[in-house]
Amino acid sequence: MTLHFNAFIWPNGYHESAWRVVPDDVNGVLGLPYYAEIARIAERGLLDSVFLADNIAIAEYRATHLPQTQFDPISVLSALAAVTSHIGLIGTGSTTYSKPWELARRFATLDHLSGGRAGWNIVTTITPLAAANFGEQVHPEHADRYARAHEFVDVVTRVWDSWDDDAVIGDRENGVWADRSRLHAPRFHGQYYDVEGVQPFPRSPQGHPVLVQAGQSAAGIGLAARYAELVFSGPPSLEAAVAFRTDLHAQVVAAGRDPGQVSVLPALMVTLGGTEAEAQARADRLEELASPEFRWQNALYTAGFDPDAFDPDAPLPADLLAGPAPSSRAGQLFSAARAHPDAPLREIARQITGGAGQMHFVGTPEQLADHVIAWQDAGAVDGFTIMGSTLPYELAAFVDHVVPILQRRGQFRTEYTGSMLRDHLGLARPGVR
Repeated sequence: MTLHFNAFIWPNGYHESAWRVVPDDVNGVLGLPYYAEIARIAERGLLDSVFLADNIAIAEYRATHLPQTQFDPISVLSALAAVTSHIGLIGTGSTTYSKPWELARRFATLDHLSGGRAGWNIVTTITPLAAANFGEQVHPEHADRYARAHEFVDVVTRVWDSWDDDAVIGDRENGVWADRSRLHAPRFHGQYYDVEGVQPFPRSPQGHPVLVQAGQSAAGIGLAARYAELVFSGPPSLEAAVAFRTDLHAQVVAAGRDPGQVSVLPALMVTLGGTEAEAQARADRLEELASPEFRWQNALYTAGFDPDAFDPDAPLPADLLAGPAPSSRAGQLFSAARAHPDAPLREIARQITGGAGQMHFVGTPEQLADHVIAWQDAGAVDGFTIMGSTLPYELAAFVDHVVPILQRRGQFRTEYTGSMLRDHLGLARPGVR
């Protein structure tokens, strides 16, 4: 079974100190050439896809510590479609602060323009800071966000299915471009959304852009089991990752779906070197430059809180800990704080490993190839989302040195055998329901 790899795009690299060690112009991440280079490197390595995250609200502390490049993912990926030919193009879209019909149109547009390479990373927005950006007074609670998300995805797929695959007949003699009887307006009226009309263009090449999900809470895993074809999340230990994938597949079966149509590609930050010592020295340098101020603020922000509302030299408020955690990241933060109730926030934050940072591989290409294969053989993963600690450098090292090892071992493709993202992932094309 071939491995699958997705390349995560972030300004200068996933590690927070990356921008301080790379030799590039600090403003380079604001231009298309930066993204185009990463996409071309990923395509040169025959990777399945590149992935752009999104933040629709930015806490101002982040501007101090990190390059801020939260462009509209669809705009960037559409530009990358023009400078690549095979690599999949996955972007994030919020079910909390989007409308289903509008989001369906944007991702189906990308699927058409890229020739069938689009993927939608389904997220429920965590941070309440987003509410004010969209004129909302209150940010939805965790359970409400996921209830809305289920209905949202259902509506989006109905919009994508509003044209039959054979609706365009192109009958010039009789002046009929498309057969209207093969259009099916959603006319959906649910608990949260009302959507009437058809998509304003024919069904896209993949039928549905590939559905992606990364939630780690029970509700997030439930959403993934019902809809996702690619899952980015996963625990940091091998045993826990095996259990996660086993449980996910069981829930997929319970939802009436084929687990063979769901790939698990957890995030893995990588720092490579010609020797283990060289790789470790590079990783150590990144950590030396890391900011403790950033760490405590980021622990709060990624958990769904506004850092400006907290004192880092005081414990987390008892009334906050007494309530439910609004996200899986908040649950991790709350657990650490409850274990050390008198510890100040900045001390608690040092114990929190967030996002892909909890899985940081440091070593040689040969060691990374061994790691990847061992996790696949154990049934923990179908591949990884590669998050270079610096970009494009670690991605280039992965493509030029790790991929050839995997190819020689018969674990990775030596050419693309199709042109669409579904082809790369071995996913069936969904029929019109």
